[in-house]
Amino acid sequence: MVSTYLSYDLVNRDLQASLKRVAKQSDVSREAAYYKENISKVTSVDNLLDDYRLYSYAMKAFGLEDMTYAKAFMRKVLESDLSDEDSFANKLTDDRYRDFATAFNFSSEEKTAQSATQVDAMVGLYTSTMVSQGDAVTTETNYFNSMMGEIGSVDDLLNNDRLRSYLFTSYGVSDTYYSRTFLKGVLSSDTSDSSSTINQTLGPQRDTLNAQVADAQTRLAAATTTADKAVIQTEIDGYDAKLTSIQSYYDMADAFSFNTDGSVPSSGAQTAAQKETINDLYLSKQTRLSTATAVNEADYFKEKMASVDNVSDIIADRRLYNFIKTSYGLSGITVVSSTIEQILTSDLNDPNSYANRFGTSNPAYLELAKDFGFATDGTATAGAAQTATQQAATVNRYYSTYNDAQDTADEKATSLYKAAISEIDSVAEFMDKSDVYDFALKAVGLDPDKVSKFTVRQALMSNLDDPKSYIYTLKDDRYLTLAKAFNFNAKGDVTVPLTAQSQGTITSVASDYTVQMTRFLDEDKKTAAKEAASTEVKYYSTKMLSIQTASEFVNDDRLVNVLLTAYDVDPKSVSKDFLKQVFSSDLNDANSFVNKQADTVWAEILGTFNFDASGKLTDDRMAGAQSTGKVLETQNKYTRQSLEEGEGESNAGVRLALYFERMSHSITSAYDILGDTALLEFFRVSYQLPDSFSNLDVDKQAALVKKYMNLEDLKDPEKVSKMVEKFTVMYDVQNSDSSSSALSILTGSGSDGGISADLLYSLSQNR
Repeated sequence: MVSTYLSYDLVNRDLQASLKRVAKQSDVSREAAYYKENISKVTSVDNLLDDYRLYSYAMKAFGLEDMTYAKAFMRKVLESDLSDEDSFANKLTDDRYRDFATAFNFSSEEKTAQSATQVDAMVGLYTSTMVSQGDAVTTETNYFNSMMGEIGSVDDLLNNDRLRSYLFTSYGVSDTYYSRTFLKGVLSSDTSDSSSTINQTLGPQRDTLNAQVADAQTRLAAATTTADKAVIQTEIDGYDAKLTSIQSYYDMADAFSFNTDGSVPSSGAQTAAQKETINDLYLSKQTRLSTATAVNEADYFKEKMASVDNVSDIIADRRLYNFIKTSYGLSGITVVSSTIEQILTSDLNDPNSYANRFGTSNPAYLELAKDFGFATDGTATAGAAQTATQQAATVNRYYSTYNDAQDTADEKATSLYKAAISEIDSVAEFMDKSDVYDFALKAVGLDPDKVSKFTVRQALMSNLDDPKSYIYTLKDDRYLTLAKAFNFNAKGDVTVPLTAQSQGTITSVASDYTVQMTRFLDEDKKTAAKEAASTEVKYYSTKMLSIQTASEFVNDDRLVNVLLTAYDVDPKSVSKDFLKQVFSSDLNDANSFVNKQADTVWAEILGTFNFDASGKLTDDRMAGAQSTGKVLETQNKYTRQSLEEGEGESNAGVRLALYFERMSHSITSAYDILGDTALLEFFRVSYQLPDSFSNLDVDKQAALVKKYMNLEDLKDPEKVSKMVEKFTVMYDVQNSDSSSSALSILTGSGSDGGISADLLYSLSQNR
């Protein structure tokens, strides 16, 4: 009779070859093929439970074959939210149920327009875009002011995209529809010269429009019905709009000093005043306040205050008036021009003055009054309304507060977005919800008022994996960024967020990592280890939701460490080059690097990621009830179960040995052994304990397990191998024919010098 150890060794010495042999068996290969072909068609728990071949295959793979009958129980397992520690599967003490639930994509994945991570990313993008827009305004203003001193002609101005864009924005000229010849003539014109290009081309149009306005106003005065008056007024408004457009060209011409041939005079293309005019116009056209805006307004304030000699000068100048209100935070609706006037004319030595009477409840009133030197009649010596110190204080206040209202508006927009996005279930709802639509478009740099809603809708419903889809015809990365930020399918419905790993897998990896990091530690060390593991788990769980490429993952040592540790692989034993080859493999190619590895764990790991062979995110592996990796893992587990069962038919000891070897890495305490019938039998036989051992108090049993078996040794594959060898010898001793003469010698029966079981085990090590 072949010994248990020899039988075990024949299987285990080249385990992968043994597994391949079993996988080729007709019954195993037939069921594996059926599973692979049909599991992708399963979209619900009912689908799985109703297909007995699929369901029983999976149950056997995860060692739950004896629970196949309990469909109601297993339904609760499969429908558990694995991200919830209190969910049904997570509360079961047997980890096989959690592992089984993790293998499928049922309830743990929520369909949503944006995940929490995506929402945070969108808010971050909005903030950075708003900052960038403000920075861009400052950059472009500085560029315009600098480069205008370098150009040598009108052509230089029009040939420079940035200068031309700055000019067109300032005067409201379309960058798409314009005549270069006409603009060159306008910019080279002297508006006071009747023979100049602008007066020859636009002068007659302006004269005609003015005559039409005069005629219309005469008719309006004579009109007797409301309807006639409305028609004529609309006519006048149309003429005025055209006159405004013409006037903008005259203003543009007056903003430059080009010669009639388009060259630059020796004095330069612009005077300081002309440059300031264009700067003011450009900044006034911006929807976002910027540093350039603040500097421009501060310069204007300092320039004008040099000639102010009466409070009325400030009240009459809206820019000065608004500058002061902004500086001192006096933007409330109760603060009107008379309020500012009374504050500025207050005598601070008079307790009954306006600023003193209301300054207690409104400290800013007193601060404003202190920073100006107007008399109670509102007068001041020209240029002496403020000292240098007072003016500096006012300007510094403005720099600190000029964008407060804007920041408040951004905070409100962010708050409304976060509240509304969770209610979005389709592209149609996204398009109709202005709080969401406007925020998202602004975040990626698109103007909600200017883009086509049709374009936005089609972009969001595009297949990002298809290079021929609509979104790629736009050749605009802003739309691509927008589409990637949401989870809409081709029908416009919300889907499960596409992440590097499913939420169920992330949760499982996090849990397994914690188990590995706290195995066999005493309570004091375990507490500290749990805290350390919790930090890494939180990092992994958060970071994995934002990982976009395999390269990002491989280059993040913390992520790699958590993943490999969870799979009981020593991170130090794996090089980055090896990981790069794994993640660049094609799971569907039998000859790819990952499929040629002796250890199938690498294929299983790769299969848990939603990356294609180029390392980019793809939803191809998310289809159906299982990811590619989980299908592979299930098949591998089934094959291993079949191997153990097959060996057990001829020798139950071999099956127990193979089972222990497989389960050893997941044992965390003596109670794991006591709670598993097969592991308990392995332990009892190894140490020749009687059947009555199980009748002891469970804590006493645990104490004996710790006494006989050093659980720390389970971390060492070589020591696990020695445990298995000892078991196989002890198993044969216990199960051999008691009448055997050989057994009588080995056990000492009938002989004073018999060999004990422990000695037999020792001798087996010297083969």
